[in-house]
Amino acid sequence: MNRPLPLRALAAAMSAALATVPAAACGESPADPGSGAASVTGPARRTSYPLSFDNCGTKVTFTRPPRRVLILNGTSVGEVESFLTLGLEKSVLANAQTYGVSDDPSMIARIRALPTGGLTMNRNFDVPAEQVLRLKPDLVVSTWSGGFDAKRGFATREQLAAAGITSLVNPVNCANGKPDATEAEKRAYRAQSINSSLEFMALLGRIFDVQQRALAVVSGLRARVEAVRARTAGRPARKVVIAYPGMSMMNANGLPAVMTGGVYDDVIKAAGGVNAFSGRGEDATRTLNKEQLATAQVDVLVVGLFTPEEKGDAEAAKLFAAYPQWNAAKTRTYTVVSDSVYLGPLNALGVEKIAKVIGDA
Repeated sequence: MNRPLPLRALAAAMSAALATVPAAACGESPADPGSGAASVTGPARRTSYPLSFDNCGTKVTFTRPPRRVLILNGTSVGEVESFLTLGLEKSVLANAQTYGVSDDPSMIARIRALPTGGLTMNRNFDVPAEQVLRLKPDLVVSTWSGGFDAKRGFATREQLAAAGITSLVNPVNCANGKPDATEAEKRAYRAQSINSSLEFMALLGRIFDVQQRALAVVSGLRARVEAVRARTAGRPARKVVIAYPGMSMMNANGLPAVMTGGVYDDVIKAAGGVNAFSGRGEDATRTLNKEQLATAQVDVLVVGLFTPEEKGDAEAAKLFAAYPQWNAAKTRTYTVVSDSVYLGPLNALGVEKIAKVIGDA
């Protein structure tokens, strides 16, 4: 078995990863089609092999559906959850992604049931190069470009290719950990959204020749999100804060990690709200101070859970006691999420949860 990543180390790694890219923002252009992003609309077709496309500046080619996949940690669960959502667990040789709490309770057991390949993490919280090469996967998946950075002790994409191993970065995160990222890649990263989560599943559908299955899943998730958008259209947008008390080590002032930008803002918007810190980008997670949090207009609190031990109701009560001036504190308007506001297949759940309490605000 692999060693689970210590949760404080996980949060520290997440904070470090945030510092490697420009702050996220909304309203940017969609992902660069040259990044390997797949269409989430249109008819599903059988994959014709060899399948080749550009992925973050690297040409990747698949001659058949991968059978021995290694999913790197990258302090993410979006990729492994996407594999499971599409029923691709039999293709996973080893998985290094784990979280321990989920808005879809079935995910926890399903992730734990995946093989881990006996892998251990290095000091940079991912699988070191020698272990990756020794495992001999036919595909290595990383949530970010930094997962293939030799300076962090990881196998490079060139090393993997020389060993006959294909590598794949979640296309929306090409700019993350890539010093020479193109402007298109930076725009795609800043503009990540619910659609980015769906595009990754559509891409897996192409790679593994399960396009019909992927289309059905993506269409169903999109329909759920659009149904919420339709219900909340025309209503006053409530100010929402997504706060993870258990990730306070990510904030320079020891405050709960307040999530802003990218997919967080898009989930809130789809639910009929607006992020109370909209426009500040991910840098707010690190730099937010108590005065800024105290003076924010907060109509709805979204408590994010980081560990199974945390109790959402108790964490909400603590935040309301600390910030009684919030409208949310006066009306006790809150909900609890975990992974459904991250990049991944569970965004529809997050939208539905937040929309329910926005309607009560």
